[in-house]
Amino acid sequence: MAAVTKENEENEADASEEGKKPFKKSKRGGGDATPPDKDDVRALEVARQTEPRTGPGLFTIYKKGQGYWTRMGTLLAVVVLGLMLAFTLWNQIPASFFQNDPSTGKQVALWVALGFIVVYFFISLRMMNKPGNVDFLIATDSEMKKVNWTSRKELIGSSKVVILFMFMIAIYLFLNDIVFGYLMYWINVLKTGPLG
Repeated sequence: MAAVTKENEENEADASEEGKKPFKKSKRGGGDATPPDKDDVRALEVARQTEPRTGPGLFTIYKKGQGYWTRMGTLLAVVVLGLMLAFTLWNQIPASFFQNDPSTGKQVALWVALGFIVVYFFISLRMMNKPGNVDFLIATDSEMKKVNWTSRKELIGSSKVVILFMFMIAIYLFLNDIVFGYLMYWINVLKTGPLG
């Protein structure tokens, strides 16, 4: 208790020397923690309200070096999905709209699929570069780095337990099915027994 009062007296003495209000010393840094001026706080609030929050430019990547693996995984999924959709368009347009002229249908379908790919990838890349989405991917990447992955030995042991338990449940359900099948046969609910 005496140490606390001594620290408070030192804080008050330091504050009276500098002409400031007493403020506790920071326990982490060891130095004086001074409160920010009211003018500085107001200036920051005004700047936040008046300056528009702008995202990255058209050809810049927002927070480029962060969240690499989740960004690459998302990009791969977007590419695969886009190519599958473009192939479906290319394959289905002639059969649906150009039944009498398949060659013209294939040409039209090719141009529609190429146009779709261009628009799809432009929109997808813009969405993947949006600050909110990027921050989510970066947070996902950092959380994945915290995961403790199981070792090979633990994985094999857990798999053995799951497979053994699955067979035990299958045998238990099979025996229950037979018992209840014969029970239903003996009380004349079923015409034949479960095994024949």
